Amino acid sequence: MATTTETSGARAAGLAGGTLGAGHLVFMVMAAVAPAAGAVALIPLSIALGVGAGTPGVFVIVALTLLLFAIGFTRMVPYVRNAGAFYAFITKGLGRLAGLPAAYVALTAYLCVGTATLGALGFFANLSLDQFFGIDVPWWLCCLAAMVIVGLLGWFRITVAAGVLGVALIAEGVAVLVLDVAILIRQGAGAFSLEAFSPGTILTTGSLGVALIYGFSLFQGFEGTAIYAEEARDPDRTVPRATYGAVLCVGLFFVVTSWALIAGGGVEQAGADPGNYVFGLSTTFVGQAWTDLLQILIVTSAFAGVLAFHNAASRYLYALARDGFMPRPLTRTHPRWKSPTVAGLTSFSVMTLLMLGFAVAGLDPLINLSTSLTGVGAVGILSLITVTSLAVFVFFLRRKQYGWKYTVAPALATVGVGTATTLALSNYEAITGTTSTVINSLPWIHLLVIAVAVALGLWTRSRRPDVYLNMGATRVD
Repeated sequence: MATTTETSGARAAGLAGGTLGAGHLVFMVMAAVAPAAGAVALIPLSIALGVGAGTPGVFVIVALTLLLFAIGFTRMVPYVRNAGAFYAFITKGLGRLAGLPAAYVALTAYLCVGTATLGALGFFANLSLDQFFGIDVPWWLCCLAAMVIVGLLGWFRITVAAGVLGVALIAEGVAVLVLDVAILIRQGAGAFSLEAFSPGTILTTGSLGVALIYGFSLFQGFEGTAIYAEEARDPDRTVPRATYGAVLCVGLFFVVTSWALIAGGGVEQAGADPGNYVFGLSTTFVGQAWTDLLQILIVTSAFAGVLAFHNAASRYLYALARDGFMPRPLTRTHPRWKSPTVAGLTSFSVMTLLMLGFAVAGLDPLINLSTSLTGVGAVGILSLITVTSLAVFVFFLRRKQYGWKYTVAPALATVGVGTATTLALSNYEAITGTTSTVINSLPWIHLLVIAVAVALGLWTRSRRPDVYLNMGATRVD
């Protein structure tokens, strides 16, 4: 039976250890990626604003970079199994004053991305209800209904959420792949040009930096496999398999889909109307009924993303509270389901209040809410992946464990994802799609979060040294 070490800072209440298999983890993280929503919303923008016909090749580069990250990341799993994955990894590799800010940045990023996805859900749910039933339901009411269901699913054992996410993921994946196959049949293999993977096309067409931003944004959430390590069966094997599986599945899906969309509609059409690009192709190659289905599945895709990010944020709150850096009640788990109930209610409350704040202010759920908070989350997660890669490299360097898996791959991943993070900050308007100074200044929130976390760490080191020394150390054996 899995046991959890006790910290002096907080009572460590156990999660449902030994519950999740590799398939569950893949469903959880791929749901956060929201492949259907990414295909409809982000791929056309990447084609139009990035490198055009070279977009599939850029996605290959992104997938290979994240596989490099996964090599070192998963090699460290036996040393760190904690519900606050980035937090524990960075603490182990770079020290406590780096790990604690990472935890708060991760928590902020997941709450922001979850709320941004919730805004997109409200927008598309409102459109679908109006189109199919002639009912004009306020977008915020759609969001509220979705959050109630998310909260209920988060209350039960994690496998319930994983099952729901698996069904949603399969449905949306099939819907997009049917379109890919229809384009292949109608256009023929000759329309799928190998120039899409040519270095000349990728490097000399459009903006590679913008294409990389969208590429990494499409994979956002894949790193969540380690968050569920405490609840996984045989995590030393399950987490690596799920991480590699998620990167490969997501990468293959977006490479094939972007290649098919270019073969079906061309680069110019994507630039002319990126918002309706995929829906137009669906109607042309499959039929209006399939486009209607795809519009509905965008809503379920967004719902799956909200649920996945809610679960991730809940486990960060739980992990921080267990180590003494959040209020102690957040460590409470359900006596039967072993879910982090109080942490889940907190995540639910924060996301709901953020969404309602935008609604009360009369702001648009897609243009304002989703756009602004997606950028904040994307920059935070990319920064954390970069620092985590560095932490893995330093950890094995100190242990004098050298080689491809321990130091070379993590070093290359640090450079690769670090470059993407720099590009994201320098081309931030490409993520948000607006020139608003207020929205484009929101990433500065992370610096404020880091400053507060460092101050808390220094205070804890001085006043509560026992809690400070146990930071990020709680784990399942």
